[in-house]
Amino acid sequence: MQRLCVFCGSSPGRRPIHAESARSLGKIMAARGQALVYGGGHVGLMGVLADAILEAGGEVIGVIPQSMVDKELAHTGISKLHIVGTMHERKALMADLADGFAALPGAFGTADELFEILTWAQLGLHAKPVAILNIDGFFQALLAWLDHAVAEGFLKPKHRRLLQEAEDAEKLVNLLSSYRPEPAKGKWLERRDL
Repeated sequence: MQRLCVFCGSSPGRRPIHAESARSLGKIMAARGQALVYGGGHVGLMGVLADAILEAGGEVIGVIPQSMVDKELAHTGISKLHIVGTMHERKALMADLADGFAALPGAFGTADELFEILTWAQLGLHAKPVAILNIDGFFQALLAWLDHAVAEGFLKPKHRRLLQEAEDAEKLVNLLSSYRPEPAKGKWLERRDL
């Protein structure tokens, strides 16, 4: 995996463990020669992660809408900054540039990006790995909801397995790097899957 797209908060969160985990992930990615693809901001966990990779000599590729550049949210010290017109263009370009996806703690934006990329995987639009860094159980309620969706028949177990999880940065990078998609069995989405 050469480029990892990371979705994460524009806030650092209340507890230092979140920023520490983002820094740890950045150092590991840089040491392995993996570039970061991300939302292009200098604030919150986004900024912490980007700065950690840059400080370790790694490559950082940001994708940000012009409206956020206008609000002075863009990180101007990264390796490459793509400025796009809309949030939809941002997500599409990040997906095109990345070999895999990870989510760190965040809120609406992180969830939006994570679930869109999972939906694209479910629909067979990509076969790239997707994982969450479940720092100190941050995503436990989300994982429980997904498991409940499986139990209630709204989500197939094979689609639930599209989202992997790790509890520390090293395990996350190893998990994503060793990912092999499940073999396709017929159509990617059977009529009964709808």
